[in-house]
Amino acid sequence: MWIMAIAVSFVGGGIDWRTRRLPNWLTAPGFVLGLAGNTWLFGWPGMRGAMLGAGIALVLLLPIVLLRGLGAGDWKLMGALGALVSSREILHLLFLTILVAGVIATVQIFRQGAARTTLKHLYQLVLGFFVFGLKPHPDLNIDNPAGQTFPFGVAAALATVLCYFLALHGV
Repeated sequence: MWIMAIAVSFVGGGIDWRTRRLPNWLTAPGFVLGLAGNTWLFGWPGMRGAMLGAGIALVLLLPIVLLRGLGAGDWKLMGALGALVSSREILHLLFLTILVAGVIATVQIFRQGAARTTLKHLYQLVLGFFVFGLKPHPDLNIDNPAGQTFPFGVAAALATVLCYFLALHGV
């Protein structure tokens, strides 16, 4: 199942790198592949694990999608990867993906000389969240054409490979 997860994540990462979009023709079959593969290999417990893995990824990332900090395609890719790697590994994969995405974002911020502006925006986001609740910031979201984005699918692909090698070594 890891090899299929790596394949789906690398196709997604490549598409996301070029287009900044992740298509449904990749994420939906990825989910079905994860569900069918885990069911075939592990029976009903495999099906339950695939559904739980997808559900964990989708539920944990939903607030970020609602705040428009993550695109729906990225969200669906992580759901498909959750179905592929199952509930046993999705938390590790989510953590590593967010870590890799953070490293990529930090490098991009410093490369562009935008550290001060980014810290100001981060403060506004956190303050806005606690004052106004779960609602997107008018300027600080993925819909802002002047905003900087990066392909989350690339972070997911790198994290999937890293997670696979860690799983191989029992970590």
